[in-house]
Amino acid sequence: MDLFNNEIISYSISKAPNYQAISEALEQAINKTRDCQYRRTFHSDQGWAYQTRVYCSTLKKNLIFQSMSRKGNCHDNSVMENFFGILKQEVYYGRIFISFEELRKAIQNFIHYITTNGLKKN
Repeated sequence: MDLFNNEIISYSISKAPNYQAISEALEQAINKTRDCQYRRTFHSDQGWAYQTRVYCSTLKKNLIFQSMSRKGNCHDNSVMENFFGILKQEVYYGRIFISFEELRKAIQNFIHYITTNGLKKN
């Protein structure tokens, strides 16, 4: 998410937590922000994928600063944690999806809506 305008820069949806999905989203984000004239910072939690050598070296190679929340301190990643909380409330909780594709489409529609209309700021 671009913290300037809350635009979703990139994402990838997969059936299982794997590095391929994270790698695809990372490459999309790098390509989309390549012409940024300011320092790029990627915020993440301490998930296993964000600590891998290949992920960290990809950020460094592209001159991207990695900001990872410390244990017990989620402030760096609070915007995305909030986004995922809203996504689950609006898309997932209380619904039964017949297929993975139906869930994927619902998530894609939500992300399109957020990117088009933005999250309301309090």
